[in-house]
Amino acid sequence: MTAPRPNMTGSPGYAQTMPCEPDSSGRARHLVDTALNTWSLGHLIEDAVLVTGELVSNAVRHSGSSVIVVTVSLPTPERVRVSVSDSSIDPPALRVTGREEESGRGLILVHEVADCWGSEFQHAGKVVWAELLIGECA
Repeated sequence: MTAPRPNMTGSPGYAQTMPCEPDSSGRARHLVDTALNTWSLGHLIEDAVLVTGELVSNAVRHSGSSVIVVTVSLPTPERVRVSVSDSSIDPPALRVTGREEESGRGLILVHEVADCWGSEFQHAGKVVWAELLIGECA
């Protein structure tokens, strides 16, 4: 695991490499909480840490990666982006789950809480990201 590091170029942000294991969800939520407090965006913490936890949990459960990279950034003055990179090339997919199922609702929660989300393929896997609006919608 590496220490959080600020982006060296581009938009403000922090990234941290973590083991692809369930305990990393708490570390990832802490990273996002700290970044949002640093940027005086405390009103987004609850939604952002929920989204972060779900993205990390999906990577842990489905990617087969040994490490993930969690990033929180301000790609525009209006948006916060949380992303999780892993080595899998399998795209994320919303699942329809029955009421009796105890799991499988992670991306449904992300879809409901985030203003937008998606994924991008990279040379060594994929990034799944979600964005939250900083201000009120018009």
